[in-house]
Amino acid sequence: MRDFQHPGRSPVYASNAACATSHPLAAKTALDILQAGGNAVDAAIAAAVLLGFAEPQSCGIGGDCFALIKRAGSDKITALNGSGRAPAGLSAEALRAAGHDEIGTESIASVTIPGAIDGFCALSEKFGRLGLDAVLAPAIRYAEEGVPVAPRVAFDWAEEADRLSGKARELYLRDGRALRTGEIFRSPGQAEVLRRIAREGRSGFYEGEVAEDMVRSLAELGGSHSLDDFARTRCIWGEPVSGLYRGAELYEHRPNGQGATAILMLKILGHFDLAALDPLGPERLHLQAEAAKLAYDARDRFIADPDHTRRLDHMLSDNTASQLAALIDPGRAIGHPARATGALHRDTVYVSVVDRDRMAVSLIYSTYWGFGSGIASNRFGILFQNRGAGFSLQPGHPNEAGGGKRPLHTIIPGLLRHDDGNWMPFGVMGGSYQPMGHAHVITNLRDFGMDLQEAIDAPRFMAEDGVLRLERGIAPSVAKALSARGHYIEICDSPLGGGQAILIDDQRGVLVGASDPRKDGCALGY
Repeated sequence: MRDFQHPGRSPVYASNAACATSHPLAAKTALDILQAGGNAVDAAIAAAVLLGFAEPQSCGIGGDCFALIKRAGSDKITALNGSGRAPAGLSAEALRAAGHDEIGTESIASVTIPGAIDGFCALSEKFGRLGLDAVLAPAIRYAEEGVPVAPRVAFDWAEEADRLSGKARELYLRDGRALRTGEIFRSPGQAEVLRRIAREGRSGFYEGEVAEDMVRSLAELGGSHSLDDFARTRCIWGEPVSGLYRGAELYEHRPNGQGATAILMLKILGHFDLAALDPLGPERLHLQAEAAKLAYDARDRFIADPDHTRRLDHMLSDNTASQLAALIDPGRAIGHPARATGALHRDTVYVSVVDRDRMAVSLIYSTYWGFGSGIASNRFGILFQNRGAGFSLQPGHPNEAGGGKRPLHTIIPGLLRHDDGNWMPFGVMGGSYQPMGHAHVITNLRDFGMDLQEAIDAPRFMAEDGVLRLERGIAPSVAKALSARGHYIEICDSPLGGGQAILIDDQRGVLVGASDPRKDGCALGY
């Protein structure tokens, strides 16, 4: 139990249904949908689409989504891959010939076809109860009337505003500057797009005037994107991958998502007695950082488009984890494994919802970098993602850029089944941090006995590109001890991601929700 004399927040307890999001208006919208007779899928879609206007730097209808759905009354999990493909005309060879060794995060080559809308439409049709018109109505209203900019959103907006170009600067800036806390952001053009989707389904976005606006806007900047690319966009249904940690089973999305990285990292950590360590001490942080380096190196070697991913079984095997764990010296940092992929960043939103029938939805939605590619369509103002920056330009690499391929994706929804049978949909935002974030929350729960809110609140750290970045909650003495082990230390200038989770406590008949204080949101239930 937390010390009530210190700043913090309690987990949220409810008996019927619960949601947790990174923005209060999205959480309230999800709860409204649940109380109006919608199920967890309806509520998750409604909250996610609204977040595109409450947090436009993080997500939007020009982006991608992934979801894991645990059906009511069943342990069956369905995975939805709502990530879009590169346009058919994208060529790694042509980019190399033009002198590029990576795809720039603000280049037209970074823009992949948005997959989220097809994913939302498919989720609604397969699992939803209310229909798209009711589910999209709150987002349409907020896009038209406007959303006050929340404090964390304003912080990110100011950091990322310079990435906007062309029409996007007109739509997402005010007098050439970032919007500030309390100012109202409106997007009437995108409200009209959502009205068309509510009436016509996916064809209202991937065909007709909306698709023509997107294709024309991209073509003006040299993009090879075509109407056929948009019309062919389809999500993928499948099953998750999973792995055990301390008796709990972690379910993650298959590639092209990086969820297998979290499973491998936990399997590596399973070879060490973390519970005997100080949860904020240098020994624990060192082991987790070293496990992350090794797991991320495997990710960069193997994960790519589902049709091109190599050796996933090898990456997830207990033997691989054992061999990698043997490389870790508890007293000394190893050299940083070679990286094989391009740029990674942090802007994403995550939504967790459980309804009264105990359907659980773990959904993540993103345009990748802050404001995606920084490019918006001219007529409707749809901000395009820059997921193509996640491709490699290394010849023969499984994640090599190519027409019609899906790039390696950073966003990963998670589901954890504890050894007592209780389920927990959860997610940790933060670009490449996400597998490490999943492992951090799970080890906080399983090894250190933290409650759900404490596990999310706890100070974070990230090993990336030869640097161990620490949030300010890590003590200076710990930073010094890590430096003595050979880590190059930096103190984060902004928080590491965010996170939400809901524990389905079947034994007591309650839901326990938690939402990250690093964001503006909350958990709500009834």
